[in-house]
Formats: sequence, structure tokens, C-alpha cells
Amino acid sequence: MGRINLKISYVGYEDKIISNILLGTGKEAILSAELVETVLDMDEVMVTAKKNKTESLNEMAPVSAKAFTVEETKRYAGSINDPARMVSGFAGVTGDAQGRNEIVVRGNSPQGILWRLEGIEIPNPNHFATEGTTGGPINALNSTMLSNSDFYSGAFAPEYGNAYSGVFDIRLRNGNNEKREYSFSAGVLGTDFTAEGPFKKGNSSSYLVNYRYSTLAILDDLNLVDFQGVPKYQDASFKVVVSTDNYGVFSLFGLLGKSNIYQEDSEEGIRSEEDIVYRTNDFGADMAVVGLKNTYIINDKTYLKSAVSFSGNRYSNIYKELNDENEFYVDGYDEFTNSAAKFSLILNNKFNARNTLQTGFIYTYLSYNMFSEDFINRWDRLVRELDTDGNAGLIQSYASWKHRVNDDLTLVSGVHYTNFLLNNNYSLEPRASLKWKIKPNQTLTAGFGIHSKVGPLSRYMVTQNHEDGTEITPNKDIKMAKAMHYVVGYDHIITRNMHFKAELYYQYLYDVPVEDNENSSYSVLNAVEGWTDRSLINKGTGTNYGAEFMLERFFADDYYFLATASVYNSEYKAMDGIARDTRFNGNYAANLLAGKEFKIGKPSKGRTLSFDTKAALIGGIRYTPIDLEQSIIQEREVRQETKPFSEKGSDIFKLDISVSLRRNKKRTTRELKLEIQNVTNSQGLVTQYYNSRKKEIEDSYQLPILPVISYKIDF
Repeated sequence: MGRINLKISYVGYEDKIISNILLGTGKEAILSAELVETVLDMDEVMVTAKKNKTESLNEMAPVSAKAFTVEETKRYAGSINDPARMVSGFAGVTGDAQGRNEIVVRGNSPQGILWRLEGIEIPNPNHFATEGTTGGPINALNSTMLSNSDFYSGAFAPEYGNAYSGVFDIRLRNGNNEKREYSFSAGVLGTDFTAEGPFKKGNSSSYLVNYRYSTLAILDDLNLVDFQGVPKYQDASFKVVVSTDNYGVFSLFGLLGKSNIYQEDSEEGIRSEEDIVYRTNDFGADMAVVGLKNTYIINDKTYLKSAVSFSGNRYSNIYKELNDENEFYVDGYDEFTNSAAKFSLILNNKFNARNTLQTGFIYTYLSYNMFSEDFINRWDRLVRELDTDGNAGLIQSYASWKHRVNDDLTLVSGVHYTNFLLNNNYSLEPRASLKWKIKPNQTLTAGFGIHSKVGPLSRYMVTQNHEDGTEITPNKDIKMAKAMHYVVGYDHIITRNMHFKAELYYQYLYDVPVEDNENSSYSVLNAVEGWTDRSLINKGTGTNYGAEFMLERFFADDYYFLATASVYNSEYKAMDGIARDTRFNGNYAANLLAGKEFKIGKPSKGRTLSFDTKAALIGGIRYTPIDLEQSIIQEREVRQETKPFSEKGSDIFKLDISVSLRRNKKRTTRELKLEIQNVTNSQGLVTQYYNSRKKEIEDSYQLPILPVISYKIDF
């Protein structure tokens, strides 16, 4: 028992190497592998090529791609079994210092991210997600359910649409179709149970299901914890695979998440000697996706994939404050519900070893129901900013052609088409990438693409209210924001287990929605969540450019390391025409991840002790200073919009460590793990906010030290 590397060879195909397969007595390892046909036609071939372990699983995506394994998601310190936290260690990717799991790629807004599950676009899969966000404190995707997946940071392949920043292409693994297995784990962040196995022995069909419930919620129900707000959440995911003789392979999958928190804020000595609750916040967020896929092999060169899915997400928030009469009043109320029904078709035809053509079509039927009102102090009443429901459609189609000139040179080209039927805005986006193996161990890559993304539906449907009671909807016809990506890269396999990678990139963003005011500095490129009540027009631009470096040693001989560094610049222009730093222009980021395993005791005991660590240095994000005088007058936070993002937070240093003890017994595998985030308890300044009770500006810092302990058993 332990870690092994598997090499798969077949005459006429390139070797496939699957590394770091963790074998334990409590669970079988079920693997699937796709081999790439060699181009050369000869009477006799000796296949000696070794596949780069960092190549993406998608053969149509050779540029700015990083494949990650389930094993890495579980092993990297600081990830807490969360793929979103794990990718923050990749070059060009920075996470959120306050724990919201926002993913900033090459200086872009997190709103430019696309999440996909089993090849289908899904809503934000994070718990406690607000309207328009792509992140959240805790991911609903449990690592026990994941298969090897891809993350893309630029010049995406033609099949990826509705994204301009990054793409998370998540895959669920198949359940064990030979043996029933179970896993149970309990930790600070959740208690969960997983079951998998065949429906019937001797049948290739299988099931896999997982359910997780918030451990803090359990402790709260038992009255064992007591603080101002207990985060409560639960999620479930499943995948059922059924093989048929005549109709191909069917898979039914789903992901469901539910979260809520009721929080009370209090201060001592406001009106008496005791604490008085002066503010309450009742927050809830739900998401769900269920899909059915079919893969049908037409012949040995052609297959057809079809899928239908239904998804939705809901967010609600009731915000109350105490007035001077000691009575609570509603200061704000939001409730957003979005749903989508999708149908997709993919036809893949491999004409020969040199040429593959893939075409696809996706139709999405969108429904929405949005309500928001906010208390306006100067009017002394609640003002309704959104109250609408309806539907819209989104059409996407693409064609992607892969041409292998020879074993060393590959060209992928194609086009992606998007049409947003709400306002009939469309985008035709050419894409191309080149991969050239200049030496057996060295590769050059280049890529170009135009990419676009539909904004949150609330951005289009916002209503402007005037004091005389009139309303207008100014943003219904705004166009999609677009970006041109240019990327060149170099990859050098230094040794069998080590490689170096560097990429240079330039992004030009255009048709960016900005406020329709010639003196305004507002741009959605700085948005993190939600919507705005401003009138928008597509006259904004932006530029992101930089260099990324990565040195990686794959896990071998019981240790690994990954070092990444990036330097970049991110600027934008709004209607005032002034080039400014974006909110996310941290300028630099560096990460060092490393780990070592030790076999302890007698080999028959099967004990393994693991140490993992991650050190990160991230340039501070920028924020707009607060106008204290106007904030006091208007009784709300007012920013100095003439100085947008002119202040920069502290550089963030974060050291995470992880220690685990794994033991293989006759029928079980057990693991005890302790992860500590921000071991040094660094307190870098992230931003500032206005405290309306104290009428002063306060600082907001990075997430403090956080220990997470868990215990898992496979049986």
C-alpha cells in the first residue's frame, strides 16, 4: 500500500503516465485513461514519448492550462480539500485574503470566472454566495467526489464560452463498479458520508453519493457553541453511471448546497451597561444543479455527447438596524432567484491521426425573479430598486479543429459564437493556439482568443428610482464585456519529475460596461458581486499584462514542491478616460508549496506521516478611500470617487501547514489531519469600512489564524 506511478503503453499511441496514485486498504483505485494516437505511420514503432503530467485533460486546450488531481486537492496545505483554494497556488492566480474564496486571475475581476461541472456551466458552487459572485467561504464541491480536472487562465479553447477571466472545468469521478465502499469524515468544516459501488455485481454501472453537514451547526444544536452567528450549511452530490449495449453510456449527476447564518452585532455601553444588539442580518443562499449526460459511440472515429441539465441559485438577506427610538427597522432586503435549463450537443470526429473536428451547440433558458429595496436616509423610507421577473435565452455554438502537423507540432483553431437573447447582443470569437515541441523535453506554446461574458442578470434589470416616484430601467441593452487574450509560453521538462514553465500574456478588454457619465470612474472591471443602480454604457476598456513562472517537482521519492511567481499590471479606463489601477492590481504574487511523507514504524503497520506547507506573498488589493464627512452627513458609507482605488492594502503574507497521519489496516484506511491556516497570524490590512454606529473609519484585516482538524475512515 502507498503511492505508485502507472505507465500505460499501446502500439501506435503515446505513453500515458498517471502519477501519485494513492492505494489504501479501505478503497480501490478506479482509473480511466485516454491515449493520444501517434501521427507517424511506420512498419514498426517503438513508443518512448512521455506525456507531460501538467498537460490539460482537454486535448483542444494546450495554452494557459493546468490539470489538477484529486490527490493534489487533498494534499496541498491551505486548500482544506477545496479546489478553489488549491488553485490560488497556481501562477497568475490569487485568492481572497479574507476567506471569501474569490478567484482573481491575471488581475481580472472574479466575475469573469466560469464554473463547469461535467462539461456543463453551473451556478456559483460556493456556500454563502451573494448575487453576482463566483466565490464564497466554503465550496460545496467535496473533494471525495472529484476526478482529475482542469483550470484555465487565458486564451481558452473554442468550446469555452461566457468567460473572460478563468475557467474551472470540474469532473466528478465514477463510483467503483466492482465493490461497495464507504467513507466517513468529521472535522471543523463538516461531517460527511460517502457511498459508492455497483448496482449489481458483474454490471459496469455504478453509483457515487456524498452528503455533508456543517459541524458547527451540529455543535450549535447541542448548545456547545455560542457566538454571534453560527454558519450552517449542508450539501449533497451524486453521480450514477449506466452503460447500455445500444445507446451508449448515461450518467446522472447533481450538486446541491444550502447555507444560512443569522448574525447579531452588539456593542457594550451604547445605551446601558450591558451589550445591546443594534444590528441583525439574516442571510441565506441555496444552489442546485442536476444533469443527465449521454455519450454515444457512432463508430471508431466519431462520438456524440448530449446533455440536459437544470440549475438554480437563490440568495436572500434581511438587514435590520436599531433606531433612536430603540426599535428595529428594515435597512435593506434582497431576494434573488435565478434558474437555467440547458441542452447541449457535442459531435467529435477524428478523421485521422492528424485531424480532429469538434462542434458543439448549447441553448440555455434563463429565468429570474429579483427583489431589492434599500432604506434611503435622506428620503426616510425604503426605496425599491429591483422588482422584476421574466426569462431570457442564451445560445452558444462552436467549432474546434485540431491539426497535428507531426508529432511535434499541433495547431488548434476555431470559433465560438454567443447570442444573449434578452437584448440580441452577440459575439463572434475566433480562437487559435499552437504547440511546438522544439526538443523532446522542451515545448513552445502560443495562443490568441476573443472572449466575452454575460453579466449578472440583475445588472441588466436594475431600476432607477427618482424622488418624484418615476422609475426607469437603463441597462437592459448593454452588451457583453469582451477581452482579447494573447499568450506565449515555454515548458521545459528538466528531469523525469521536474519541469519549468513560463508564460507571457497580454489582455485587452473592451465593450466594458461603465457609468454613462463623462466624469465617472466607475467600471464593472472592479466589481466583485452583485449589481449597480448606475446607468451603464459599453465604452470602458482595460489592460492586463504580465509574466508567470513555475517550477514544479511532481511527487516522487516521498516529496514534492511547487514554486510559482507572477508580476503583472492591471489598469482600466472609464468614461472619464483616465487610466487607473484596478481593484485587483496587486502587481506581484509568489507561492512556495512543499511536502514530505515518512513511513513510520513497521511496514506491516502501514503508517504514513505527512508534512505539507504553503507560503504565499501577495501584493495588496486596492480600495477607494472613504469620505468620512459625507458618510456622517448621509449616514452611510460614501467613497471618494474622485480617487478610485488610490489606496493599496498591505502585502499579504500567509503561511499554512498541514500534518496528517494515515494508516492502512486490513479493511480500512484511516487518516487524522490537522491544517493550520495563517500560522503566523499575520494581520495585513485589506480594506477599510465606515462604522455608522461609531461614526468612524475602521480597518479590515486578513483572515486570522484558523486551525482545521479532521478525521477520515475509508472502509
